[in-house]
Amino acid sequence: MSAWDHIIGHDWAVDLLANAITNGRIGHAYLFTGAAQVGKTTLATAFAMALNCTETNKPCGACRSCRLIEAGRHPDVTVLNPTISARGKATLKIDEIRTLQRQLQLAVYEGPYKIAIITDFDAATVSAANAFLKTLEEPPKNVILMLTATQADALLDTIKSRCRVVNMRPVATPRLIDHLQTAHQLPTAEATTLAQIANGRPGWAIAAVADSALLEERTALLTMLTDALAGNRVTRFKLAEKLAKQPETLTNLLNIWLTWWRDLLVLANGQTAAVVTNLDYQTELEKLAGNWSAAAILRSLNQTSSAQWQLTRNANTRLVLENLLLTYPFP
Repeated sequence: MSAWDHIIGHDWAVDLLANAITNGRIGHAYLFTGAAQVGKTTLATAFAMALNCTETNKPCGACRSCRLIEAGRHPDVTVLNPTISARGKATLKIDEIRTLQRQLQLAVYEGPYKIAIITDFDAATVSAANAFLKTLEEPPKNVILMLTATQADALLDTIKSRCRVVNMRPVATPRLIDHLQTAHQLPTAEATTLAQIANGRPGWAIAAVADSALLEERTALLTMLTDALAGNRVTRFKLAEKLAKQPETLTNLLNIWLTWWRDLLVLANGQTAAVVTNLDYQTELEKLAGNWSAAAILRSLNQTSSAQWQLTRNANTRLVLENLLLTYPFP
């Protein structure tokens, strides 16, 4: 089985990268963008396997090179992940970039390419990004750089302009359902619910199959939201204070809340059969959609998205959360 077969629902991206190898038009730098767990790092890893594969059917997934890359032990392939602080903040620092740059100056050991996969490059500090820019401008011979980013607009334009950008879109729900049924033997109803919740993210869906805690966490975060919506200003200020002390939870929390408001907006506009994510909460969503105007729901949706943007730019966490919760409609 080719390593490309592990990529779920991004056939166009696989074709793009495979053709680049076949036609000898390989770029020196690639930027894979898209939502968390949509498959960015999986695609980058498969591409690295294809580039250094020793067999004809690249990437074969079985040769020594492919197996070493998949296991994270290939001497010519480095994966650099941001450092996660005790408060859950991901940061890619200049010292880590400089260490990587020194490694990339070394000759290939097994070849033909020395490859660096840098995940979540949007977590790079300004100094780290600027330091890496020199490598993008003048890459060492036989070096291929692969960056992934969730918030592509947070990257320097000079970084993006020097990469071939692969924008990875959410995977269609029917494709996810099919994968969960065939590869994980889930019943149709369970596969459908899980695929809807995944919202186009194969990585999340596959992780949820193995770890029920992900679904439990989602339930807890949606319960937190519905409790806040039923509460008064004091209740919401207390929640903002509590959440501000748990910054590591906010990315996932806001992503889940955003899907809630999107579903509500769909229902508020009369599309009663079109809940796209939280299918298992449809009855509750329909009730709430009847209580509030479409304008109020849209305002809540936009403010949730704005809060995500503000928190990636180091805004005051508590103030962002207070403003968010006070924007949400009251009973």
